[in-house]
Amino acid sequence: MLITAPCVVTLTWRLEDTQGNLIDELAEPLEFFYGGEDLLEKVEEALADQDTGFHAVLHLEPEHAFGDYDPALVFFEASADLPEGMEVGMQFDGPPPGAKIPGTPAGAIYTVTEVYPEHVVLDGNHPLAGIALRLDLTVRDVREASEEEIEAGSVGS
Repeated sequence: MLITAPCVVTLTWRLEDTQGNLIDELAEPLEFFYGGEDLLEKVEEALADQDTGFHAVLHLEPEHAFGDYDPALVFFEASADLPEGMEVGMQFDGPPPGAKIPGTPAGAIYTVTEVYPEHVVLDGNHPLAGIALRLDLTVRDVREASEEEIEAGSVGS
């Protein structure tokens, strides 16, 4: 079966930065909805009309992956306004409870990048924003999408 929207593709991959540093490896095949929001646009373009066994190595500039790094999405929040126990690496879907800084986009995922006695640094950029990537991927299977998957536009929940 050729990869055409909508369908489900099963992929494995190795994701590296352009210096060859491993970022993620999907060694066990995982399903993705093709024609929805599961895959980056450039990945979908490479997969179009391919079949099981297709292999590609893609170079993805930040604008085709997770965007450029935006310093305007870095916020300094008073420690007193946030819950106790904030630690570097914690993530929040939208600003953390108690955050009061105006202009924090509600739809972003915020990562605590630094914790100081008086303030906490929150970064709303994707962790891979601003990084050019190398994606080595292989199509392991292609199947028709179910009605539920088509309606959801995704394989996942």
